[in-house]
Amino acid sequence: MACCVGQDRRAPPARQRTRPEDPFAERYHADMVDADLPMPSPEPPQGRRASLWRHPDYMKIWSAATISLMGSQISLIAIPFIAAVVLRATPFEVALLGTVEMLPFILFALPAGAWLDRVRRRPVLIAGDLGRAIALLTIPAAYALGVLTIWQLYAVGFVAGLLTVFFDVADQSYLPVLLDSQDLVEGNAKLEISASAAQIAGPGLGGGLISLVAAPFAVVVDAVSFLASGGLISLVRKPEPKPQRKVGVDGSETGLRQEIAEGLRYVLGNRYLRMIAGSTGTSNLGSSLSFSIFPIFVWVQLGLSPALTGAAFSIGSIGVLLGAFLAAPLARRVGVGPVIVGSIFINGPALLLIAFLPSTALVAGLMLVGAQVLMGFSAVVYNVNQVSFRQAITPLDMQGRMNATMRFIVWGTMPLGSVAGGILASFLPLRTTVLIGAAIASSAFLWVLVSPVRSLREIPKSARAGTADR
Repeated sequence: MACCVGQDRRAPPARQRTRPEDPFAERYHADMVDADLPMPSPEPPQGRRASLWRHPDYMKIWSAATISLMGSQISLIAIPFIAAVVLRATPFEVALLGTVEMLPFILFALPAGAWLDRVRRRPVLIAGDLGRAIALLTIPAAYALGVLTIWQLYAVGFVAGLLTVFFDVADQSYLPVLLDSQDLVEGNAKLEISASAAQIAGPGLGGGLISLVAAPFAVVVDAVSFLASGGLISLVRKPEPKPQRKVGVDGSETGLRQEIAEGLRYVLGNRYLRMIAGSTGTSNLGSSLSFSIFPIFVWVQLGLSPALTGAAFSIGSIGVLLGAFLAAPLARRVGVGPVIVGSIFINGPALLLIAFLPSTALVAGLMLVGAQVLMGFSAVVYNVNQVSFRQAITPLDMQGRMNATMRFIVWGTMPLGSVAGGILASFLPLRTTVLIGAAIASSAFLWVLVSPVRSLREIPKSARAGTADR
């Protein structure tokens, strides 16, 4: 389910020179100077670059991501189904699943980003995959022994969420180390296509597995995918230099608290980044509120089957694939800023289709397909452009803290949305709760609409090698 934006494995659009006759050129130049962003410069003449399909280390990362994402789509359906149907949890208890999984992004994202700017990222990626595999395997083990409870699902969700904090921040910061600046567009685009393929095939596979075997045993597939991902990442051979410790003005090494503060100042002090963070965080708040009670609403109240919902989301995820292919061409044609604004505008209203689902299986399936097409397409196009913009303007020595700060803000709203969804669903009809979440998500575009983001014509020339101090 493409419930949230800002998942952050996204592709930058191809760079486009601003033409002298472009009416946005002067506004773009003024905004970029005001924000102290690196200006685009002419690309040196060069021949056609080799495809990343021939880059052995990148292909290991791409294969690891593809396998892991496919497995995670199965758990995305299986674990809420275990809570709602197998364990017969209440709406509030089901909503808390999302809360405990995302809570580590509030508690640990900022220190994780500062710490990851001090260490090599590849070992962190491997450890994160292996740890999540072990956590997931405890679910079928406990079910087989007859001792599985909702509290264990909470524990697994929290541990997996904690490991995901470190994995995702390291993952976003590792790709700019592995690839040259001019290869980031292609590299992120290919990762997005694999994510799209996983969203197309994964939900249907997950729903089918639940129909064939007990839902707790379907989680084994996700655990195996994490093991395969960690093994592939361990085969990457490009040396990764160890980051240098930061030094203060007095010559002493800076502390973790000071480096966290620098990351916060970098994001909140940048007019582009803080407005993107506000937009993404608002969208995720509303989406999480709606989807926190989705299992109870769809599988219990409406009586729809996991196979139907899984198939609907698989078919509807064609929107994700379309977004992966069209995000860069759209940005080249109409500009990065307008694409960011337009895509986040579409994402929220698509949730309205979820709010008005009927109990008739055929009609509900068609509406789920339509909702997923709109949400998947808009979320991917939005993330392709805003994440790539962030990567391009952020120096390497600030990548970890920038990504962690953004995750702290944009994913930190998700547990708040889940708790709010559980509370509202305890007093209001489930359909009304979903509708409230859709209304919140629909307002997310206002952040970027009233900001200089809307005037961006292209992604600036990379500043990754520079210093983060401004």
